[in-house]
Amino acid sequence: MDQYYSRVCGYELAYFPWGENNDTPSYEICPCCGAEFGCDDYTPETIKVYREKWVKSGAKWFNPNMMPTNWSLEKQLYNYKRI
Repeated sequence: MDQYYSRVCGYELAYFPWGENNDTPSYEICPCCGAEFGCDDYTPETIKVYREKWVKSGAKWFNPNMMPTNWSLEKQLYNYKRI
């Protein structure tokens, strides 16, 4: 199975946040950082601004019920670098 990640925080998703062609945003909300795919991750600049704001505010989960017990911000942020 392919892996799909939030462009902002690197959270692994079970669906294409930008469609199968990587060109059609789903406009879903990332359960981790709260970014809206297609809005907050539209350009490299918007990604950087959103990520910095999210991390500086404590990297709080948008949906804390989905946060894994062994979650590591550093490990997760590594995923976005692979995109």
